[in-house]
Amino acid sequence: MSEIANKLLEGTSKPTPAPAALVLEDGAVFRGTACAAPGEVYGEICFNTSLEGYLEVITDPSYAGQICALTYPQIGNYGVNPEDAQADQPALRGLVVRDMCAAPSNWRSAMSLPDYLREHGVVAVEGVDTRALVRHVRDHGAQRAVLSTVDLDEASLLAKVRASESIVGQNLAATVSCAGAHPFSSLPKSHAFAVAAPASKRRRVVAYDCGAKRSILQNLVRSGCDVVAVPWDTPAEDVLATNPDGVFLSNGPGDPEAVEGTYSQVEKLLGKVPVFGICLGHQMIAKAAGAGIEKLKFGHRGGNHPVMNLLTGRVEITAQNHGFGLLFPSLGPLVSELSGGFKGHEDDLRFWARAGIAPVADNERFGRIRLTHVNLNDGTAEGVAFLDIPAFSVQYHPEASPGPTDAHYLFTAFGRLMDGREDYLDIDIAADRLAGWTFGEQAATVAGAAPHASATEGGR
Repeated sequence: MSEIANKLLEGTSKPTPAPAALVLEDGAVFRGTACAAPGEVYGEICFNTSLEGYLEVITDPSYAGQICALTYPQIGNYGVNPEDAQADQPALRGLVVRDMCAAPSNWRSAMSLPDYLREHGVVAVEGVDTRALVRHVRDHGAQRAVLSTVDLDEASLLAKVRASESIVGQNLAATVSCAGAHPFSSLPKSHAFAVAAPASKRRRVVAYDCGAKRSILQNLVRSGCDVVAVPWDTPAEDVLATNPDGVFLSNGPGDPEAVEGTYSQVEKLLGKVPVFGICLGHQMIAKAAGAGIEKLKFGHRGGNHPVMNLLTGRVEITAQNHGFGLLFPSLGPLVSELSGGFKGHEDDLRFWARAGIAPVADNERFGRIRLTHVNLNDGTAEGVAFLDIPAFSVQYHPEASPGPTDAHYLFTAFGRLMDGREDYLDIDIAADRLAGWTFGEQAATVAGAAPHASATEGGR
């Protein structure tokens, strides 16, 4: 920066800038200034399109092994409330933003985001043209990257990033899972102004922690579950010995093919206890059923992804964070009589959205498996339900932290599945999305109507 620009910054909340560089393995270079901890980090570059919820994104364990670019132009403007964090510390390798706010304004803020990042040793850069970066990743795909405040030489950084380890084949879930089994019941006190008290505990749930976001476990608690979190590779025999009402499979980072310690146990659990999986948990169920997994070109990360519920025809705007996905045709041949008479699979699953059909595959391990949800942006699989055993899963994040609450009904559905209801997915999602929010109950009272039944079955 010029001397004049530096003098102007001296009179603002911005610290004296220090240069930083982001170099991708294909040779693309993006320069900016350091805005958090100094250092040099390596990881897969990805981007998140959420307009808010940066702290939840930064502390989501699913970002382990990645350098994340946030597309919203100013980040940090409402500061940090530690109770919004999804883990004790960030798992991501680095952060890239257009503009970092050093002087936040919000009644819930306890500290600034740059101070939080420095406290946790996260390397971050601002001043990057994130629009150009995102377009580059969309065109050329996810790839290895290096973010450095100590080495600014392009040739040096390019050589180092090309020698770095790929995220493919790494079991990153093992690096962010819990150390041992423990009960989970903590709910943030600072959320009480907007969220109603949890339902009474009716069901006991064992949650495989593959890098679980706290808000997902909190939603299980709010929906009336007595939750015990266990490590990613806990033997199925140990779980079944506790006689749970259900098993939950959490989100998590990295390549699902490498998390054999989880999906090998899920294969033993399916058919013996109701199972619900989210994100990596969805992929663990798919792997247990012998399905193939693909690496997406640049993944789905953000709070605005449209997903068609093939059972209801409704479109859910969803929160997502994953770079791998289920190949639905790999589950088995179609059951023609349950798939609208169609006999062959379609690579682009939006075909089924247009046809208004939820196709069923015949799986050699677990019987009939129905495709329930499809991504309308790229036609990939977003959800499945087993018809012959009590299990279902979705690729996205129904807890909405951050993001919309359209998919909250899935927590209600899990409760119904554990209760043995065959119609567990038959839920009015328009009503359920407000369940458990105090403003939802206030709106119902003003309208002269009783809160929706799901407020007691599974509030948020």
